[in-house]
Amino acid sequence: MVNPYKDLDKGKKAQVELMFNNIAKKYDFLNHTLSMGIDRLWRKKAIKLLKPLKPKKILDIATGTGDFALANLKLNPDKVIGIDISTEMLAVGRKKIAKKNLKHKIELFEGDSEDIQFDDNSFDAITVAFGVRNFENLEKGLSEMNRVVRPGGKVLVLEFSKPRKFPVKQIYNFYFFRILPFWGRMFSKDASAYTYLPESVDAFPDGNDFLKIYENCGFTDTKQIKLSFGIASIYIGSKAMQ
Repeated sequence: MVNPYKDLDKGKKAQVELMFNNIAKKYDFLNHTLSMGIDRLWRKKAIKLLKPLKPKKILDIATGTGDFALANLKLNPDKVIGIDISTEMLAVGRKKIAKKNLKHKIELFEGDSEDIQFDDNSFDAITVAFGVRNFENLEKGLSEMNRVVRPGGKVLVLEFSKPRKFPVKQIYNFYFFRILPFWGRMFSKDASAYTYLPESVDAFPDGNDFLKIYENCGFTDTKQIKLSFGIASIYIGSKAMQ
């Protein structure tokens, strides 16, 4: 298991919470700058995959500062609920939502993705962007998503993956392991956060390995859609009809 702070005697969940609290005020700037804005395009593509479902109630897990929760409004839902363990990230997200006068459409709550506080079959769709890597127990988190989404509903995961073809693999590795940690440390003032990012991506079971875990947690009709030559992937699955 890869943890953000290797010399800290705390579990992964507590360390991830601490890390995001530390970088919350710089997170949006760094996220969009270091990804050169491509993360916004990935979110747009992911949201389009949910359009045929016409979800009216959506849960965004590991919502952070609310970017994916806001993107979900393109689906014209009645309500989007976001949960995250980082109080500081949620504070930034709530300010963004209030500034856009969208508090009636989006609500953000402190919540544990591995112990979701909502009832079974509560949501039409669930989204999570760049969050499942940070779960302490991936299977538990995915099983919880399966529990709270309704039968026939969909769960969509947007996550970094590892490109395998030359020269994208070599360019990606150089940027991810050399350039990104340097600039991340410079601007976030957290020496570990942007070293943890590439390490956690490298350790994450992407591609078919993730699809197998997805299916073991109860999802059907699972599919991986690669983005930008495999730098990121969308994983989508459905909850079986009862």
